[in-house]
Amino acid sequence: MKNKILTIFLIITFFGVDATVNYAKKKDTIIENKIVDNEIRAIYISYLEYFSHFYGGSKSVNEAKISKMIDNIYYNKFNVIILHVSPFSDSIYESKIMPYSYTLTGTEGKYPGFDYLDYFIKKSHSKNIKIYAWINPYRISFDSDTSKISKENPAYKLIGTSSIMSNSVGTYYNPSSEIVKNIILRQVEELIKKYPVDGIHFDDYFYMQKDIEKLDYQNYLDNGGTLSLQEYRLMQTNDLIKRVHETIQKENQNIVFSISPDGNINNNYLYHSADVKTWISSLEYVDMIMPQIYYGFENQYAPFDKVLNSWIDLVKEKEIKIVPVLAFYKVGTEDKEAGTGKSEWLNNSNIIKRQIKLIKEKELSGYALFRYDFLFNKNNMNENSFIELSFLQQENNVYK
Repeated sequence: MKNKILTIFLIITFFGVDATVNYAKKKDTIIENKIVDNEIRAIYISYLEYFSHFYGGSKSVNEAKISKMIDNIYYNKFNVIILHVSPFSDSIYESKIMPYSYTLTGTEGKYPGFDYLDYFIKKSHSKNIKIYAWINPYRISFDSDTSKISKENPAYKLIGTSSIMSNSVGTYYNPSSEIVKNIILRQVEELIKKYPVDGIHFDDYFYMQKDIEKLDYQNYLDNGGTLSLQEYRLMQTNDLIKRVHETIQKENQNIVFSISPDGNINNNYLYHSADVKTWISSLEYVDMIMPQIYYGFENQYAPFDKVLNSWIDLVKEKEIKIVPVLAFYKVGTEDKEAGTGKSEWLNNSNIIKRQIKLIKEKELSGYALFRYDFLFNKNNMNENSFIELSFLQQENNVYK
């Protein structure tokens, strides 16, 4: 086994990351991605991949790059792509609500040449790979300068109102604003009506700024409200999540609504106002919870196995799937936030392997890896990540 892994590593190192595809082609002569069970094997493609793959490219060049990305995903037997379709109150698709994303062209609102989401869906579905449309509902920009917001952006008309706030961490929508909620609901509705997406996905960006809802909360108190600020915030996010789920269910009950909250359950309440306990205790909020369990087994503060068990124990509604998101981006690096376990990812090349095996032992619904470039872009890879990838190739090869 050791010789086999070493051989794969040497081949990949010599020929580049394309060897991952070639290896899979040689080993598996039946390349149809027919899934023999219901395990989810998902991979994130974020706006950061757009900068490294698509930025400045022509339509034909970027179509070829998308095809190559999907081939890598396909031959390694992943069956879900979580695709960043709206990272900054924008879009990588034809929208009447959101402007084109600057991550594709460098300028918000500039036509990128073609509909990226449409092409991703067509190429992915042709290989039986599902697409979950990933939205950051509240984030407008990492920049506090609102003059950079294009006139096509729905945030533009809200500049100077309490519906958005700008400070040192950027510009964000106010989660308690009914105007903002309606923008997000319209965006979700447009997506699921116009495109055959298989899921809608939110990550952990909820309340990101202190006092963003100060005026709304004071108005609530003045009108007899009795909730604390934390309870008020939880009420606002719960309201949006429930309405998003209702919108999806009304249009197509086969579309999955998933959220990927902070892996630390307490952090969701302390920092994000994400009421994960409510979401996974009722079928009214989400279909799938995907906690970002970005910890190793030796993490001093949050060891992976204990955190995983805490999520399993939390679920009250058994129809809601648990699909942990794993930190492939940490493979072969120092984890400075892990305390005494900071060197674990450096010293071991089997952490992802062990995590996936534990997820299978717990009979969960699958796993997701963050993110694409750390598996398939050699500029982001190291010896440990090649070894972990070789495990995935062998593990997933049972799916013919």
